[in-house]
This record gives sequence, structure tokens and C-alpha cells, in this order.
Amino acid sequence: MKISGIQKLTLLDYPGTVACTLFTSGCNFRCPFCHNAMLVLPEQIEEPTIETEEVLSFLKKRVGVLDGVAITGGEPLLYADMPEFLEQIKELGFKIKLDTNGSNPKLLKKIVEAGLVDRVAMDIKNAPSLYEMTIGCKTDMAAIEESKDFLLSGVVDYEFRTTVVKGIHTRESLTEAAKWISGAREYYLQQFKDSGNLINPEKLMAFDKEQMHELADAVKEYVPSVCVRGV
Repeated sequence: MKISGIQKLTLLDYPGTVACTLFTSGCNFRCPFCHNAMLVLPEQIEEPTIETEEVLSFLKKRVGVLDGVAITGGEPLLYADMPEFLEQIKELGFKIKLDTNGSNPKLLKKIVEAGLVDRVAMDIKNAPSLYEMTIGCKTDMAAIEESKDFLLSGVVDYEFRTTVVKGIHTRESLTEAAKWISGAREYYLQQFKDSGNLINPEKLMAFDKEQMHELADAVKEYVPSVCVRGV
């Protein structure tokens, strides 16, 4: 496993929980609006990475101070040894939230069924018909569908989320995405932010606050619980 960074305190990455955030490097998607290009593009990934022993040592010192650990990327489920790492974090008494793009349902199911995560956040990139255009590469949509359906079954606390970008998302595509996850417990439309470290920043723009709420209203027919985030 490759861990490229630690945010020692966050009140945002794990809703309702005082947590830290661990960033894994590497991703199998190339979403142009990704704000963590230095964790995704091989030529930008900085070496050496942080040893897991160092991470666990840090967490041991935070027992009683932090309540949870958020694990994001990159794509954390690229790593086959993720279950063993999560088990070590769990043994310290922390709750765990895992972010994923849903491309590895087999590992996702293994982790959830073993009780190694308390919450999963899965990105819904766009309407299924526009997925590969949105993520910038080919993908196995059957795998994405399997992960989505697994979370919809309610086996673990979860959220779906879509980062909304002008020129990539429309009212129609978001409505199609919401229909695809109809009945979801939690769905967030996240306002696009230019972090200064995008994969492909050309012509990417954010919807304003009013437009974001209009888009949320449009998808409520299928996901009444939709909320806007980041405005």
C-alpha cells in the first residue's frame, strides 16, 4: 500500500466525526476535474510514501483525541492489502470511513462484510451513459453497478456523491444519475472547486450556488434526500 499524505485533523471528511484523513496514491480513473492530480498521475506522485508503521504510530498517539479515520485517494481499493491495514486501525478503536469510485466491488464487499469500515462514500461520476467520458478512460460499468447496488442494499452506512462541473454535467445527466441510484439514503451534489492541482483544468467551471440548488431540486424525484455540498 502507498500512503502519500496525512491530514491530522478534519471535521469535514468524516461527517459528524473528529477524524484524520489518509491519502492513498494511484487511481484507475482520470477524471479531468479531480483535485488530487498529484495522487493520481504517475509522473506527479511523490516518493517515498509514508510507511504504514508510521501511520499506525501516529494513530496510536491520537487514541482518545480522534474518533475516526477517513481514507481517500486516489483510489484506496487498488490495494489488495487494504483489509489488513483497516484491521490494524480498527484494533485501535477508530471508526473508519472509506472513499471509493466503486470499481472494485469484490474488495469493497470483503471489507464491509468483515466489519472493517463504518461508512462508505462512493462517487457517482455521472449518468451511466456518460461515465467513460466523465472519468477520462474505459471502465467496467458492471463493476460500478455491482458496488452501487451493494451499497443500496443498506449493509453499511453510506453516501453517494457527484462533483458537478459545467460542460460535463447537465440537469438531464444528473437526473439520469439520480434515477440510477433511486432510493439512495444519502446523495450529495458537490460544487466543483479548482484546487490548482487538477488533472485537466481546461475550460472547467463551477455551477453557482443558485444553479446547484436548482440541480438538486431536479433530482429529488428519484433521491429525495439529495443535498448540496460545498457552496
